[in-house]
Amino acid sequence: MTRTTDPATTDATTIRPATTDVTATDVTATAGSTTERTAAGATPGDERLRRWRLVLGGESADGTGCSLAGTDVAIDGALTALYGNGGGRPAGDRSRGRSAGLGASAPSVARWLGDIRTYFPSSVVQVMQRDAIDRLGLSTLLLEPEMLEAVEADAHLVGTLLSLNKAMPETTKETARAVVRKVVDDLEKQLATRTRSTLTGALDRSAKINRPRHRDIDWDRTIRANLKNYLPEFNTVVPERLIGYGRASQSVKKDVVLCIDQSGSMAASVVYASVFGAVLASMRSIATRLVVFDTAVVDLTDQLDDPVDVLFGTQLGGGTDINRALAYCQSQITRPADTVVVLISDLYEGGIRDEMLKRVAAMKASGVQFVALLALSDEGTPAYDREHAAALSALGAPAFACTPDLFPDVMAAAIEKRPLPIPDMVAHQ
Repeated sequence: MTRTTDPATTDATTIRPATTDVTATDVTATAGSTTERTAAGATPGDERLRRWRLVLGGESADGTGCSLAGTDVAIDGALTALYGNGGGRPAGDRSRGRSAGLGASAPSVARWLGDIRTYFPSSVVQVMQRDAIDRLGLSTLLLEPEMLEAVEADAHLVGTLLSLNKAMPETTKETARAVVRKVVDDLEKQLATRTRSTLTGALDRSAKINRPRHRDIDWDRTIRANLKNYLPEFNTVVPERLIGYGRASQSVKKDVVLCIDQSGSMAASVVYASVFGAVLASMRSIATRLVVFDTAVVDLTDQLDDPVDVLFGTQLGGGTDINRALAYCQSQITRPADTVVVLISDLYEGGIRDEMLKRVAAMKASGVQFVALLALSDEGTPAYDREHAAALSALGAPAFACTPDLFPDVMAAAIEKRPLPIPDMVAHQ
């Protein structure tokens, strides 16, 4: 177990999986809350023992003296298959401790996937699937179409599929593409509206002009700026200074370059960055370029109209040459004062470190707004190169992890040349 928790308020999956962070609320929504069970005849003490029993997994020395019944037996079996002491051994192998594991049998895995979708909410299912892939080596089973149809799709699953892309048989690719399409469409629905509205406001504010044409006047700001000129006898404000917007719809205001590390550890970030790239590319006032790299650099800008094409154009895994990628991005910049470069990388550099830092310094000196994101995902603090992060921070480009919901605000601040909204826990500290 990875932490001490009161089982009276925490369900089994909160503690038992060493690699998860599942909330008690999620699990009790399906497994039944304490109140519901007490109302059915169980006492609070019985519920406490039940939770300890699920946490401890039913080993002979668990000390609870509590037996499970009904749905709890099936829930315990699903958890045991993944997190039991023998996790990974074929079912039926009782040579050491309690039997556990899914083995390498596609039918047994398919049944298990169906079970966890029955007993747990989607958010928990996604975590358990991720752990099954990591702990039990089930990646190869994802090459079978029937397995893909059974899983709960999310950004992490998409990352796994992309890493298997070259090994994927033709019979599976169509199904895999459909899975990726569903995840991408869902993410776009979640992220697109707020991203466009946030960045449109930032673009308008950054394009403020003081001698606007009549139809470009921002009347709210103009009135506020001229309140001192209010004439009560005429009940009017004399607008000595007009404030207006540039005409964003008719010209490109900002150039944005997304430079994405496609090493295996950045899989979820690649998924989110591709979706954001497509959203940015749909805005006429932003010229968006999307570049992915490992030891080679690939410009996927011409595929930005479809993020699924972008994702299948990536090659997850391999080495990392950030310096080479930044050199390419630097060569594409024609309007440095109106350019935002976003490097999304864990900063483990396999290229020339000093050259990488010199390029960042040169871009910033020319007027480029440079943003370094250690991750673009919902994960916690990622693994990253602390020395390189500190060096970037010293150049005025703090490196930090960014969640998808914060990304529009980060981009808005970069466009307006304001301080970035860095989360409280700055990653490079």
